[in-house]
Amino acid sequence: MLRIGVISDTHGILRPEAEQRLAGVAHIIHAGDIGRPEVIHRLRRIAPVIAIRGNVDKGPWAENYPDTETVRLGDQSIHILHDIQDLQLDPAACGINVVISGHSHRPLIKTTGGVLYLNPGSAGPRRFNLPITLATLDLTARGPKALLHHLTGAG
Repeated sequence: MLRIGVISDTHGILRPEAEQRLAGVAHIIHAGDIGRPEVIHRLRRIAPVIAIRGNVDKGPWAENYPDTETVRLGDQSIHILHDIQDLQLDPAACGINVVISGHSHRPLIKTTGGVLYLNPGSAGPRRFNLPITLATLDLTARGPKALLHHLTGAG
């Protein structure tokens, strides 16, 4: 089994509780709206990071991050983009097992057409009454399995 930490919409804030929850993962995926480069520097102390740019990521530092990325971890193909509404491909037809997105701040785990769609929600500032969350993604021989983790919002 390979455990991946999945985080999004930090908007420049990396909560100590998020760092603690991500401790021990093999990789971290950040699905955009990073907010500040320091967030990625701190995440890299925990595990290797794959990150994409979100709509708030502006300036020279953000140019280092692509708008989308497709990666292979374990035996799973994972497509990462910030806003699911911008998905330009048919994941199942492309052999993608998992689609990770952010943007809405609404956590979501659903499987459609054999593809796991995961939005870890927002680990940054609270927006409206939405929870502060991140996710872990376990890549197992039986397929990918995602779990949401609610953060208290302190820190």
